[in-house]
Amino acid sequence: MSGDQQQCFFIADEAAMVAFGSNLAASASGGVVFLNGDLGMGKTTLCRGIIQGAGHKGAVKSPTYTLVEPYELIGRDVYHFDLYRLGDPEELEYFGIRDYFHDDALCLIEWPEKGEGVLPPADLLLNITVQGEGREIELLPQTAKGEQLLVNLQATAE
Repeated sequence: MSGDQQQCFFIADEAAMVAFGSNLAASASGGVVFLNGDLGMGKTTLCRGIIQGAGHKGAVKSPTYTLVEPYELIGRDVYHFDLYRLGDPEELEYFGIRDYFHDDALCLIEWPEKGEGVLPPADLLLNITVQGEGREIELLPQTAKGEQLLVNLQATAE
């Protein structure tokens, strides 16, 4: 899959990051999204927007210590992974990582490089970098599912 359909979005602040996440949730039927960015870039904030946009009411906890927070919502499952504290990718096998990756699930993975070799390939790579006072989000589809998500997102932005 070529990455020629990549798209970049400027995010001015935390509220805009949550709103962008909500739009992303409305655009995704499922898939594996790798969230890349340094500490403090807004990955967890973006995940909060996605999870709330998918229908979760209430707080969204960072799974820094639990590795995964499951959200079983009406019509879909969303799994938020934070692999920052993962010591070895093999640890993922011990808690049944493969059970989370089914067709209808939306799997949001922060620090995916820590699970390299065990995680399935991403449908969408999402890179967050500093851009002036805000952030730039670069979306790089890796599969047909990732490309469809980007098409859907573009339609919601119009």
